[in-house]
Amino acid sequence: MKNFNGKVAAITGAASGMGRALAVALAREGCHLALADKNPQGLAETVAQARAATLLALRISSQELDVGDRQAMFAWAAATVAEHGQVNLIFNNAGVALSSTVEGSSLADLEWIVDVNFWGVVHGTQAFLPYLKQAGEGHVINTSSVFGLFAQPGMSGYNATKFAVRGFTESLRQELDLQGNGVSATCVHPGGIQTEIARSSRICDNVKGFLIDNEQQARDDFEKLFITSAQTAAKVILLGVRKNKRRVLIGRDAHFLDLFVRLLPSAYQALVVWISRRMAPRPGKAPAVYETQDERGL
Repeated sequence: MKNFNGKVAAITGAASGMGRALAVALAREGCHLALADKNPQGLAETVAQARAATLLALRISSQELDVGDRQAMFAWAAATVAEHGQVNLIFNNAGVALSSTVEGSSLADLEWIVDVNFWGVVHGTQAFLPYLKQAGEGHVINTSSVFGLFAQPGMSGYNATKFAVRGFTESLRQELDLQGNGVSATCVHPGGIQTEIARSSRICDNVKGFLIDNEQQARDDFEKLFITSAQTAAKVILLGVRKNKRRVLIGRDAHFLDLFVRLLPSAYQALVVWISRRMAPRPGKAPAVYETQDERGL
């Protein structure tokens, strides 16, 4: 897919960040939009910005949606085709973050992050794929993370979902290549992007005093790592789609960590432990854990 003019793109997580930036960038290129998010106010603002970005009479629809709800996702895909006539791109972009130790992770928190970060991608892919094939030209763009290439302590739930998105999408791409049906897939690995994810993330008490000092400081420190704008990220993603790339890295941090893991595929973990010990607020203190399985909801 070399251009987006006249195409129809569906985007999840469209109320802010990369989702909004993608919507605006695609609107400038004459692409019709189907936008979804759980935040209706942010979604409405994205619609307004996308309309303001072009003089073309684009069709822009929006839907309040929980990507973890499979039935709702399939209904949205059908509604998108009914309203727009076809769909050519699905950006499974919605995502959340969770900071917790493995031992202290509750079932509720793990289900929450898996529902959004992994099942949301699965639902979106399976719901839209038949329509992309029907259109004869389509692309699935699934957002993983640099943490789908590189793991760190205190982020096991996030790492697990983003590694899962990577494996799922790479397998999908191979199947589509074998089928030769005009549809392709790309896995996106952003580094630190200037989005709202730090503010909406869940930080559990078990990492306080172990990996971080306090919650607010952790969120502020996390945001300092956001070195790439959402607009730049959108530009890189769309270029990756045009070039039919299998993997898209966004930001110099993502490129660095990708190389780091390639050079030290398992040894990098020891270096991360060393750095974490030096940065820990109180080295040597054991993390808070649940005393019984029942307390974890298991």
